[in-house]
Amino acid sequence: MLQGFGFNLVTFGVKKKFNPTVVFLNLIVLSISLNNLQAWLRYKDYLAVLVGWGTFDEHSTIRFFLNNFEVPWHIFIVPMFYAFTVHYFKIEDKVNKYIKPTVIIFIAEVVVRLGIIVYDFNPYLEEDSPLITKWFFVENIINLGYSLFMFVNACLIIFKKHHLLNYIVSYDDLNWIKWFVRLGILNIGLWGLALLFHITTGQRTAYLPLNFCTSVLLYWLGYQGFYKYTVVSDRISLRSKLANDDILTKSVSQNGSEECDDFFNEKHQADFNKVKSYIVKNKLFLNPLLSMESVASDLNMSKSYFSKLINSYSDYNFSDFINSLRVKQAKKFLSNDEFSEYTIVAIGLECGFNSKSTFYSAFKKFTSVTPTIYRSQY
Repeated sequence: MLQGFGFNLVTFGVKKKFNPTVVFLNLIVLSISLNNLQAWLRYKDYLAVLVGWGTFDEHSTIRFFLNNFEVPWHIFIVPMFYAFTVHYFKIEDKVNKYIKPTVIIFIAEVVVRLGIIVYDFNPYLEEDSPLITKWFFVENIINLGYSLFMFVNACLIIFKKHHLLNYIVSYDDLNWIKWFVRLGILNIGLWGLALLFHITTGQRTAYLPLNFCTSVLLYWLGYQGFYKYTVVSDRISLRSKLANDDILTKSVSQNGSEECDDFFNEKHQADFNKVKSYIVKNKLFLNPLLSMESVASDLNMSKSYFSKLINSYSDYNFSDFINSLRVKQAKKFLSNDEFSEYTIVAIGLECGFNSKSTFYSAFKKFTSVTPTIYRSQY
């Protein structure tokens, strides 16, 4: 719970990241934190402690009120996830929004509970009011049904409406959010089982596993979501820079040794220059799926001839030749103060590497230092 509130303070304090996507992500974490805090206080019987301290009389209006009043924070969890999803995918203008009805349901449930407390007031009742208990079941059935409806809508967007995701999948494979959905299914299932157990036995102990799982959900979505969003937003900005500016990578030095070899001649040198110019001018090295076969085919060269050109005139094989271009581009970003706030992972991915590990490995191979150390030098 404390980690959840800490997450809210940290992320809201990062002004650069303050936008609807981060707001809804924080509202998810805040809803889970408040819900779990309320459940923990009830489980610890904080009212009994306050009575022991003399804060309340054993029989008092305030004690009856606090003993029967619960805020349905959990009603916000799934709708806020839905809102986060559509903003993260940048499709908020293509799907219906459910924020207003969620707020209406929340306010209505709070008002109804307050009305029942006033109607069924009994300061000598140490347990929950029977009428409040019945309303608790009704309230949870409504909220479970509504949350399930919202969750299904979010799942349809993630797993079925692929045409809406064309933009975001070029920056994120979405595996992390699919795992969140799996955890969400587990949580909703536990919610249903806990409610059924409570109805049949009158005991609330079945909600403890649910609270634990929602805490796991909090950590997963909070930290994964903020990290992924930061990387994606940085990549979007970097890609825009790459698309609109002049080529940042101007050339690659010719490292090939001028041996006495019949292959080294003016024609082959011209062909290599043509290959190098084609790759750099069209920024093909930014494509993590780039293959030697595709470039050779584009230039109407055989694979073997193309490979020998690269090996002879660049002193690299094709993979290293492309990675040298990617590293050179990454160095431009890492040494530029304009990009000092961008994540290193985002820079590596936008320069054509398919993972953080391959970026770090290639960067160190060509510079002898890690991207982090290289950036620190500037």
